[in-house]
Amino acid sequence: MIILRLLVLTSLLVALPAAQAAETTYLYKVTLVQAAPGKILELLDLYKASFAAYKDAGDEAPMWMRHSQGDHWDLLILIPMKNYSDYYNPERMAKRTSTRASAAGIDQNIAWQEDLFVYGPPLNELRQAFALSSFFHVEMFHALAGKQPELIKEREMENVYLKTLKRPENFIFVRDQGADWDVFTIGAYRDLKHFAESAGIPEQDQEAAAKAAGFAAASRIGPYLRTLISSHHDTLAISIK
Repeated sequence: MIILRLLVLTSLLVALPAAQAAETTYLYKVTLVQAAPGKILELLDLYKASFAAYKDAGDEAPMWMRHSQGDHWDLLILIPMKNYSDYYNPERMAKRTSTRASAAGIDQNIAWQEDLFVYGPPLNELRQAFALSSFFHVEMFHALAGKQPELIKEREMENVYLKTLKRPENFIFVRDQGADWDVFTIGAYRDLKHFAESAGIPEQDQEAAAKAAGFAAASRIGPYLRTLISSHHDTLAISIK
């Protein structure tokens, strides 16, 4: 029985990274925005107006969220690209330019902005999660030199831990170019109460889940993560209707 359980556990740990790697192949542009002082409401309206033109340009509609507490950005905007060749097709670029007028005024209401191109989960999975969620936990990481692959695996291990506890798994995004974040994850929840439910999970269940995911113990998850990163930011965010 013990041998059988070890074989099952080993197969899970070996299979997961390959499955996750196969899923993080869809390209997204991530824009982090801080509104100019007193301009957040105007900025929200301008972005909403600009999003209406995406379909006319043949682009997928963006997904976005608004900062609640944590990092200094006000808005996180996920723009689905699929891949560079499709998104920067000359015909689509021409259509995008012709509809740019709808975005007029956005730049004048932004105090700070950074852009990042990342590979992440399939678009349909992300859209479904956003449609069913109103609360998000965003974790952004700078990996230590040479530690990015291990950091990605640690994020995958945490997803095994979360899945074992029947908690929502995090969507993993891996940097391709742009801003200096190496990896970030988004956890999607129905609401704040759903996010906080993890506090009520019995300690023995957390320990069993941690060991099933390959961690030494539940209390060692955070310390292990910190051996892989130079810094990280946590943000709680809400959906925008």
